[in-house]
Amino acid sequence: MDPIFSSYAIYITLTLFTVSTSLIGGVSGAKFTLINRCSYTVWPGILANAGTAALDSTGFELPPGGSRSFQSPPNWSGRFWGRTGCTFDPVTGQGSCQTGDCSSNLIECNGKNANPPATLAEFTIGSSTQDFYDVSLVDGYNLPMIVEPSGGSGNCLSTGCITNLNQQCPAELRVGSGEACKSACEAFGSPEYCCSGAYGTPDTCKPSVYSQMFKAACPRSYSYAYDDATSTFTCSGADYTITFCPSAPSQKSARDPSQTPGTSTTNESEAGSGSGDGLNTSWLSNIFSGDSSTTLSSSAWPFTLIFSLFPFFLYL
Repeated sequence: MDPIFSSYAIYITLTLFTVSTSLIGGVSGAKFTLINRCSYTVWPGILANAGTAALDSTGFELPPGGSRSFQSPPNWSGRFWGRTGCTFDPVTGQGSCQTGDCSSNLIECNGKNANPPATLAEFTIGSSTQDFYDVSLVDGYNLPMIVEPSGGSGNCLSTGCITNLNQQCPAELRVGSGEACKSACEAFGSPEYCCSGAYGTPDTCKPSVYSQMFKAACPRSYSYAYDDATSTFTCSGADYTITFCPSAPSQKSARDPSQTPGTSTTNESEAGSGSGDGLNTSWLSNIFSGDSSTTLSSSAWPFTLIFSLFPFFLYL
């Protein structure tokens, strides 16, 4: 091969690599797919953080087996949660929920946050940088939830809480007849539980017997305010599936074991049919061991492009 053409080939390869990788990492935001595997209807709530745009909805009804997807812009940050036991008037649209209510008096939360206790999925989507995500029990717990990244690069682990904490919630934290489980901060309001006042630093605010109970049941979830080290996860250029009640497989997934994470394409009109929930929960057995990771499908294509051009370079 002529040395000049060889140099050009190397230059072209490196240029393609640089351009291709620059297109990875949240430049177009992230796709969020919410799936309801509970035996009951869930009304997801969505809150965008200050300074970021709202998604297409801030609250909606999601029947058992249903799913709905949203595309976020780059640099989006916010949270998702599930409301339960909701009643909304079919004429006026007004109503409220037993758990996770956002006090909007409507199905849409319209910029209002979840009232604790509520299981929260929190995201910061980067632009050409890492995404950060977690499932938090700092504000208590109301239903099982997992977050599973797909198509990203990096240490993209699944996280969440698959245990039904309502069944083992201490009496002093229990809401009603067991609809939800409060955090110790919400139940007692003490600075040592809320990590406030004299307890407002990582050195002074330590895990309580209550947060340790949450952590033992859900090792990858935030259990108290300074639980960052084992509870915050990162990924680049991923889409995310948020599943309520993940340990209760739907009829479709039971019939079709070939379904894999992130394959759902169901829109809101299809949600009631129980189709499109396609989340493979085989990772559940590995979630506590740290063995669960995602494929690199969206980030692999630049390398495929580069290597596909190698035969061409060999003839230069």
